[in-house]
Amino acid sequence: MIAYCISGLGADERVFNELRLEHDIVPIHWLTPLPQETMAHYCQRLIAQIDTSKEFLLIGVSFGGMVACELNHYVQPKKTILISSAAKASELPLTYHIMGKIKLARWLPEFMLFPPLTLLHYLFGVQTPEHKSLLSAISKDTDPVFARWAIDKLTHWKNESLPSSLIRIHGDKDKVLSYYTPDTHIIKGGEHFMIVDRAEEISAIINSL
Repeated sequence: MIAYCISGLGADERVFNELRLEHDIVPIHWLTPLPQETMAHYCQRLIAQIDTSKEFLLIGVSFGGMVACELNHYVQPKKTILISSAAKASELPLTYHIMGKIKLARWLPEFMLFPPLTLLHYLFGVQTPEHKSLLSAISKDTDPVFARWAIDKLTHWKNESLPSSLIRIHGDKDKVLSYYTPDTHIIKGGEHFMIVDRAEEISAIINSL
């Protein structure tokens, strides 16, 4: 079975390099958004990267998890696995909804789309020089056009339906998205970058399921 992996906002397939799964890992690559493109239309374009003729998993990290939930409206994965993410708009922090109300992403200057690296490292809970270097490189390579679009869609997200076969994995120290449910697989001490620095534990949970 193929595990199609969707990275977070401002991230790419490098965050999946430490996963060791019993399935083939195929990253979904972000596309450059079209002018005024909706989340629904964008997700339908992503489907071209998925072979729906075979059983597959969707694994989404952070914003990628929200995209995975949206994809469930159009494809039927065997399971949808959310890591450090949210499944419904009501699970997002209030500040995100306020950012949407004031349409922050639409008027924010480009240089303010990305937090200073020191703040980014803090929010993601990154501590080692190696992981700081990786996160910094990923942030530097992020397309600002995509970043602005994704922030806008994140802060205006409306989804309230859950995928039918949903698995959640979340860190109990996550500063970016702190919501998790009683059935969530909790990574003790896990922060928002745990897809990298706690990949062994996350891999074990996915493989056990």
